[in-house]
Amino acid sequence: MKKSFTVIWIFGFLFFSPLMLIGQEEEKAVGETAKKEKKVDINILPVIATNPTVGVLFGVLPGVNWNMGTEADTRNSTALIGIYYTTLNQLFTSVRANAFTKEDKFNLLTDIRFNLNAQPTYGLGSVLDKSTLVGGGDVPSDNPYPPFQKQEMMSFNNFRLYQTVQKRHKQTNLFYGIGYHLDIFWNIDDKQLDLDSDPQRITHHYRYQSLKGISTEKYSQSGLSANATFDSRDNVVNPYVGQLAAISLRAFPEFLGSTTNASQLWMEYRTYVNLDKDRARNVLAFWTFGWFVTSGTSPYLALPAIGWDMFARSGRPYTQGRIRGEDIVYAETEWRFPLQREKNKWGGVLFVNTTTASSRTEDISLARNFVFGYGGGLRFMINEKKRVNLGLDYGFGANGAQGLFLNLNEYF
Repeated sequence: MKKSFTVIWIFGFLFFSPLMLIGQEEEKAVGETAKKEKKVDINILPVIATNPTVGVLFGVLPGVNWNMGTEADTRNSTALIGIYYTTLNQLFTSVRANAFTKEDKFNLLTDIRFNLNAQPTYGLGSVLDKSTLVGGGDVPSDNPYPPFQKQEMMSFNNFRLYQTVQKRHKQTNLFYGIGYHLDIFWNIDDKQLDLDSDPQRITHHYRYQSLKGISTEKYSQSGLSANATFDSRDNVVNPYVGQLAAISLRAFPEFLGSTTNASQLWMEYRTYVNLDKDRARNVLAFWTFGWFVTSGTSPYLALPAIGWDMFARSGRPYTQGRIRGEDIVYAETEWRFPLQREKNKWGGVLFVNTTTASSRTEDISLARNFVFGYGGGLRFMINEKKRVNLGLDYGFGANGAQGLFLNLNEYF
């Protein structure tokens, strides 16, 4: 294990070191005087939230926005650093960044996490009305009050290191490159599992892992990816126009440290339509992605699931991992609009999303069932030049799901 963590931190240092460039400042002449143009903006957001699997969550979310070149030739970069603790003794830490080097020559995507996590094993497929136990009669509520009891949880530790480096193709909006993806899950304690009781209490996690012949206590995925992205968005954190199309084919062979041989495919598309030529902030935004296990077997917690995308933005108002499967398709539409006649400080949003997931093990097909979420919220633009928003949303969903969400930047 010591050797594994040494390798992890070496990778982390080598991959993340290009972002150290954010500390630069440049001199900019204005008339006969010169002033320093601030190249790095840091906003620290206190966070409090609640959902069934964490109880009450509190922490801080520093957001960093910077530019490695000039506004004229280089896109702005963004990073979110999360540190959270919950009343159910969970710890979540993360560094997630989307960075562009000078003149957009390279695009660097970084996702690093260390979590002391816990959540029930809901099972696979987009079916909410089933027990957290195989064949159980109790259907868990998704209402955040009251939270799940500790004995219903499956606790686990998780370390993630995802790093993708993509090169820009000439002076176009096309980027292509390779990535490394590592997920380690250990100290898995399936608290509901009881093989000595009569009848036995079998969790969905235990059944899946046993059927696939994989350890129920620890496992990992480690592999390389081939990636291509078309990105014509006018702003990374808060687009008004443009499109994003991305594809990532990931191979997780055993010889790179994976518990099982597997491959996964990620496909994503976003587009932004302006609804009023006189108000750029009046936007209809669309986001969809498909995430599929294309060969082999991925361990249970490494299967596609809502809330496990890079910035953990999918699935409002459901808790992370609530919908999981060997295949998952997600779609969301959000209307973003100003609340002031001429100024852009205050805005609002209305959103609706849907998710469908499969379970090949249980013969639950994709598109057999769709789970919906919807809601709205307020936006306050704390940096108009870089369009950095502070957002406060409330969402509702099936089975009593609801939640309050405080965030920096737009959700997609």
